[in-house]
Amino acid sequence: MIKQNLLDTLFDPYSPNVPAICVEMSGNHQGSEEAAIQFARAAKDAGADLLKLQVYRPDTITIKSDREDFRLSKDNDWAEYGTLYSLYEQAHTPWEWIKTIFVEANSIDLPVWASPFDPSAVELLEELNCPYYKIASPEITDLGLIETCARTGKPIVMSTGLASVNDLDDAVEVVSKYGSPLMILKCVSAYPTPVQDMNLATIPWLREKYGCAVGLSDHTLGAEAAYAATALGAAMIEKHFRLPDDNSSVDAAFSMCLDQLPGLKASLSAIHSAIGEATMELPEIAKPSLSGRRSLYVVKNMKAGEVLTNDNVRSIRPCFGMAPKYLPLILGRKVTRDILAGERMAWDLIEGNKEIQ
Repeated sequence: MIKQNLLDTLFDPYSPNVPAICVEMSGNHQGSEEAAIQFARAAKDAGADLLKLQVYRPDTITIKSDREDFRLSKDNDWAEYGTLYSLYEQAHTPWEWIKTIFVEANSIDLPVWASPFDPSAVELLEELNCPYYKIASPEITDLGLIETCARTGKPIVMSTGLASVNDLDDAVEVVSKYGSPLMILKCVSAYPTPVQDMNLATIPWLREKYGCAVGLSDHTLGAEAAYAATALGAAMIEKHFRLPDDNSSVDAAFSMCLDQLPGLKASLSAIHSAIGEATMELPEIAKPSLSGRRSLYVVKNMKAGEVLTNDNVRSIRPCFGMAPKYLPLILGRKVTRDILAGERMAWDLIEGNKEIQ
């Protein structure tokens, strides 16, 4: 189950919280139920806020065919698997494991949710009381699937990776019809994604256009995109992770190692803290540095009636004298008394000061 305080804030477009970190397991289970359970435990230990699964079978997402349409092109990131069916056969999480992972994650207080890829997956996830539904980038035009998810009344998260504005408009309209809380994830469906192709300036644009929480589905290799998304107000960072010893899973090549998650979380927290709020108020921590500001000081001994010049009054540190902006006004004026070098310049030291204040 999702913790209520996270539920209350995660779908707030202007939540003041550090973005939640959603660890995507996807196919990074090494083909082993034991490894999948180990993944959930390692994610919890590393500080994951959420764990996400993908729920499909090869025959619910495609058909077994060797025809050209179903073969992976040579420039596809998973070309080595030959066909779509072979890829999904290797990558999918067997459905008998899904319940086991949900039970394990709930037992260790790790919120778990999923991307369903057809109505039968939604049916399974409803039995497990899945708290949110993710619409993966390729499913953005499957309005029937989106409606099936929205009809449950659960919050919906959808990725923009392959979406046009019209696609998003249509999908958001379906979700809105059922009043489900919505989050949109800025995403680029390339595995990995070069960081220069992320266009994260879209995050505030999406929030303004659709009036919903916005986050990042991050397929870059490093953490820089997550840092930038945090600065732009992302509500959630979803990123593929792998176990430290996993070099064989289908998504391992573009996934961050789970032992890097604590450092990522600490950095995102620090970045979020640095953003703060829009203000020009001087924080208490900076006030001791005020002495470093300049002000006007008499720098040579002067006699009463002597004229102020650039030679005997200067703008120097510290800040306890008159503001430097007054220097042009007081030059050429006479002083009212003897003054020692190092005294602060003040209005009562200037003859006729009432005329120039």
